[in-house]
Amino acid sequence: MSIQTIKMPDIGEGIAEVELVAWHVQVGDTVREDQLLADVMTDKATVEIPSHVAGVVRSLDAAVGQVVAVGTEIIHIEVAGSGHPVQASPPATKPAPISPPPSSTRLEPVRPESVRPESVRPELVEGVERVEGHPDHPNGKPIAAPAVRRRAWELGIELSRVKGTGPAGRITQADLDAHAQHSGASSGPSSPGGTVQGSAGPGKALNDPRYAQRTDEEVIPVIGLRRKIAQKMQEAKRRIPHFTYVEEVDVTELEDLRARLNAQYGASRGKLTLLPFLIRAMVLAVREHPEVNARYDDEAAVVTRFAAVHLGLATQTSGGLMVPVIRHAETLDLWACAAEILRLAEAARNGKATREELSGSTLTVTSLGPLAGIAHTPVINHPEVAIVGPNRIVERPMIRGGRVVARKMMNVSSSFDHRVVDGMNAAEFIQRIRAYLECPGTLLLA
Repeated sequence: MSIQTIKMPDIGEGIAEVELVAWHVQVGDTVREDQLLADVMTDKATVEIPSHVAGVVRSLDAAVGQVVAVGTEIIHIEVAGSGHPVQASPPATKPAPISPPPSSTRLEPVRPESVRPESVRPELVEGVERVEGHPDHPNGKPIAAPAVRRRAWELGIELSRVKGTGPAGRITQADLDAHAQHSGASSGPSSPGGTVQGSAGPGKALNDPRYAQRTDEEVIPVIGLRRKIAQKMQEAKRRIPHFTYVEEVDVTELEDLRARLNAQYGASRGKLTLLPFLIRAMVLAVREHPEVNARYDDEAAVVTRFAAVHLGLATQTSGGLMVPVIRHAETLDLWACAAEILRLAEAARNGKATREELSGSTLTVTSLGPLAGIAHTPVINHPEVAIVGPNRIVERPMIRGGRVVARKMMNVSSSFDHRVVDGMNAAEFIQRIRAYLECPGTLLLA
């Protein structure tokens, strides 16, 4: 018998460290060759680590949520035969898409290193405070008649805390009165039916479970995709001097055109939402303002402008925020753009988006749909220099030609990197988008 050591393999692309997000084996498990051992996460995708030997797991040397450097020992496996004491690590499998955890799967709580186990109250189990039973109750289960239980519930008394004086430790109405008097609770006049006329005191509703005092706590480790999102947002806000510009757009004509196109072509070419129109307007505006379709390399102090518009689409999934990329958005008409939006959003939400589909954006659009509010301050997707987000469409009274008329209005919120994009350039870019959206026929001609 010998012990084989598996180290964190070199995943490539210059990656020096990864985060361990899941173990698929435990100490004592028998594993076969090529069996999946663990999942690790890079900046963009989840990568599976297989076993190159068959044997029995003797130790797991890294914890879920731990950041592990390439070459670090992560698992020891006992194998039959002499073998070699330490063997080279197996190559990582092909990067798997980032998969949001299924809603039915309960993640085991793993505390980050910054959270000490002793700081978590031991009496909290599964988020519910444990109540110690009275020693007089066998197996901790109090014995009481239904009327007594009902009265105890109305008084807010936990039966497991009451000493029973009846046969076999049974709790009686008198025991409730004695416990209430000792604890300071108001027992009120009791009746055979257990009706209580008690007072909970000023500002309290002791008899109403809706106002029960809560003391439970939940410790949620920030690991996996959620940690990557946190790091990306922190990096963006730390590095980029954001400034936000919000403009009001009259989308009445756009909504009328969209309704007509959907009625005529919806069955054969698919339904159009607002996003394809906004994306087309952004693509056309970039032709006049290439400074917003760029990336800024902070270390080299170099701005790279791109002719191709690789548009990031901020998408909310059950696992967190992802940004799949619409490649060469400048080549897509409205219906092709709508189909690509649908495909990428479904791939991201189902955990099937590939590494290539989640990287390489040059400009990002973010939309919260009907929850978008009237304005927001989007965070730039570093190292890009601009992000645009539509807000909710609201019908409001507007003055046109001296008359008050109902119009469909929508704000467009945007943020820019002030190191690269000047305020005037940002305003002109958004005003160009506004002009296209308020005269939507031009989107089909340009």
